Amino acid sequence: MTHAPDLADRIDDLLPQTQCTRCGYAGCRPYAEAIADGAAGIDRCPPGGDATIARLAQLVGCDAPPLDTSRGMPGPLLVACIDEAACIGCTLCIQACPVDAIVGAQKRMHGVLSALCSGCELCVAPCPVDCIAMVPAGREWGADDAKAARVHHAARTRRLASAIAAERVHEGRKRQAAIAAAIARARARRTAPASEV
Repeated sequence: MTHAPDLADRIDDLLPQTQCTRCGYAGCRPYAEAIADGAAGIDRCPPGGDATIARLAQLVGCDAPPLDTSRGMPGPLLVACIDEAACIGCTLCIQACPVDAIVGAQKRMHGVLSALCSGCELCVAPCPVDCIAMVPAGREWGADDAKAARVHHAARTRRLASAIAAERVHEGRKRQAAIAAAIARARARRTAPASEV
């Protein structure tokens, strides 16, 4: 049995799924939830521009406000491009990419899968050698791109959550082992003859 999409689902479906965070939220879904809850206006999405604002206004039943340009300007799709000669392989861009469009390994040159890049620009600022430029994609961001970006973002979110959970388990086991070792040392001291202490 399927359920009817709630308002946040319908809003999220209208957003471009670039996951750029320019709206002030951690991605398109949190922004959609904020709009649905009345905590955010519909004018905060530069990648979506006026067309997205118009669709959101129709959905929520309000007049379409102008885009809040303090969050950025709409424009053609840009994709990240890494200067291979300058890349030091620090992986900071990989960690920043919300849709897993950057590939590479530590201390190795990185590359951008331009078909997956949402143009969010989140990889630019963390680069310590300023080797990432945003260049025209030469194509429009479409519905298929949005669907793929949503899937990649969700998979990345699940992977990171799983890694955090695994790290917590590992840290918990280390803490338990340290406590057990301390208890064993204390018991050994208590049972040792006075001459050995």
